[in-house]
Amino acid sequence: MIRRSRWLTLVLAVLATLTGLSLVTATPADAGSRHSRSLSYVALGDSYAAGFGAGEYVNECFQSRRGYPALLDRETRASLQANATCNGATTRTVLATQVSAVTPRTQLITLTVGGNDLGFATVATTCAPGPSTACQEAISGALALLAPQSTGPSVLATRLAATYGAVATAAPRADILVTGYPILFKAPAKDQPNADVVLALNDATKALNATIKATVAATAATGVEISYVDVTAGFAGHGIGSERPYLHATGPEALHPTARGYRVYAKALSRALVYC
Repeated sequence: MIRRSRWLTLVLAVLATLTGLSLVTATPADAGSRHSRSLSYVALGDSYAAGFGAGEYVNECFQSRRGYPALLDRETRASLQANATCNGATTRTVLATQVSAVTPRTQLITLTVGGNDLGFATVATTCAPGPSTACQEAISGALALLAPQSTGPSVLATRLAATYGAVATAAPRADILVTGYPILFKAPAKDQPNADVVLALNDATKALNATIKATVAATAATGVEISYVDVTAGFAGHGIGSERPYLHATGPEALHPTARGYRVYAKALSRALVYC
């Protein structure tokens, strides 16, 4: 059971920080590690956290043996104790069904979430045929959740703050590594069909990552051991439309990383583990 008073205090502190925050980079835990042995590890999040797109699925949540939780378990000192990730998860899903996998003894948590809150899958499906009123409305709806409110942070920032606060409260001694998302498409040529849609989707992903990063920074400012892990550099030059994409362009796994893309995630997280 999450201690509600501590969770609420954390969330209010984060939102207060976000109100006056431009964009702060979260500071990783001091090198020289508090954890010299194997880390008790719990994975939380959506389809990107589960490994959807990599194949070799083990359950109905589309968790994959090639997803980054499994890769970290095999290749680093993180010992995966629970994998609560699931395709389609939102911040609300994490709060309702996944945080319970975390215990006070958990030492490492990874989390990828936020894309489904914006309805990115719906946006992609609506915009796939090309520019249209419905496509523009879908993108505008997603961006509205990222826009600061007159009374404070954006809708998504508020949801993320609540999620990070709950995770930190459930595992007060854990290092929390929060990932962003890759830029989905190769930058289009000006005369490329659907160029406006591609640019709009890429810009929305950048805005999503900026919101996640800022909320992580605000949470870190309250004393939580939480860091943002950027994956965009590893996917640079490998977006959809490139010669060697690390993301699926079509089919049920569209807009999700390939097995190679998940190795990019695992590599970025492995580097971040140096500071845990």
